[in-house]
Parts: sequence; C-alpha cells; structure tokens
Amino acid sequence: MSDLTRQSDRLLQDARAVRDDNRTGGRHRRQSIGRGSAELKREHLLKKIRNIAIAAAAIFAFSVAAGIIVDGIGFTGVVMVFFALLAAGFIFGRYPQMKVPRREDLTRTEDVRQLVGKTELWLEAQRPALPAPAVKLVDDLGVQLDALGLQLERVPADHQAARDIRELVGETLPEMVDSYRNIPGNLRAEERAGSTPDRQLIDGLGRISREIDQVTRQLADGALDDLAVKTRYLEYRYGGSDQPQTEEN
Repeated sequence: MSDLTRQSDRLLQDARAVRDDNRTGGRHRRQSIGRGSAELKREHLLKKIRNIAIAAAAIFAFSVAAGIIVDGIGFTGVVMVFFALLAAGFIFGRYPQMKVPRREDLTRTEDVRQLVGKTELWLEAQRPALPAPAVKLVDDLGVQLDALGLQLERVPADHQAARDIRELVGETLPEMVDSYRNIPGNLRAEERAGSTPDRQLIDGLGRISREIDQVTRQLADGALDDLAVKTRYLEYRYGGSDQPQTEEN
C-alpha cells in the first residue's frame, strides 16, 4: 500500500468523529477558509450597511418633509417612522444575499487574484457535501490560496504561473469536486478498483494542494533571489556585520 493510500486511510479514520457535524453544516459553514473569501463577505456586509443607511436617511428625509408640509407628523407619524426603520433594517439586512460563485464563474474569471477569493467562497459552499478529511484539506487550501494570492499580486496576468493557476484552481479543482458530488452518497464509500470515491477525492485534493504549494514556492524564489542580491550588495557596500569596527583617533 502506497504512502498516499495509508495517509488517506488515516485521515478517513481520524475524521469520523466530526463527519456528522460537517455534513449538517456545523462549524465549517460559519467559517471562512481564507482571507480572500472573508474579504468578499466583508464587502458584501458593507454594501448592506450602506443600503440600510441610505434607506434610513430617505425615511428621515421623508418624515421631515411630511412634518413641514402638515405641520408635524404627530405620534402616529413617529410610530410609522419607527416601524419603517425596522422594516428597512430587516429587508436590507437580509437582502441581497451573498451569492456563491458558480463553477462557470470560476472558469470565466481571468484575474487570478479575484479567482483566489471566488474559489475560496465556492469551496466553503461545497464543504457540507464533502467527507470530513476532504474538509480539512479544503481548509488547508484556503491558507495556501491566501499565500498564493500574495505572490500573484506582483505577477503579470500573462505569466505562465498565472495561466497554470487559472487552469488548476478555476477548472481542475471545481471539476473534481463536482464529479464527486454527482456520485450518490451511498456509493461514495464503496470500494471499486482498489479505491473509493471518498479516497479518490482526498488524494486529488492532496495533489492540488502540493501543486499550489509548488507554484507558490516558485514565485517566492524570485523574491528570495532579489533579497539575496540586495543582501550581497549591502555586504559589499558596508562590509559584513561580523567585521570588527575600527575606531579613528
């Protein structure tokens, strides 16, 4: 049995205690797996707050205008304004709801930095349907995608690494997860040809995780080389830090 298969078996065994929690939503539904998805949620929340503020301002402006016209809105008017504010807060606090990106949205996204955030958001929506070991790998992917996003901030859109990430994150990853979800639940743990859909999904996510890590390291090598060049220049210009300082009389 390969190391990869043994690792998959161990993950399956260790995760049985949290499997039910995952499939009913549990704590995983409430958490963001990375900064990219958290930022998208924060932007959505700010839009809701903006809409509530605009609605409240409009209600107050209307009540003031009505008060000027009819010489005061009276107690009934104050009550109506109060309930109008409650209604506005309720409606604009619930709507519009956060839209989860569709698989086609990921494929069409050209900007890899936007793709990272959308993919994290899409993965969060898939977690309740995944086996617990795969959920752990998805959470780890969120951390990796955050690190990758930082590296991609300085990479041109036509860079080979950017093209590879668009294919890996925008196509291969969602295709694999969708293929797993299309399998009936009672067949996902059934062994066939020496493996099960659960294990195949875990192995596939592990391979994608390693590929993302490799791309991130390749991109980081350029920054590390730049840092090494600057360090060598400083040593040449000012001397090594371990050289003794001489005092001038």
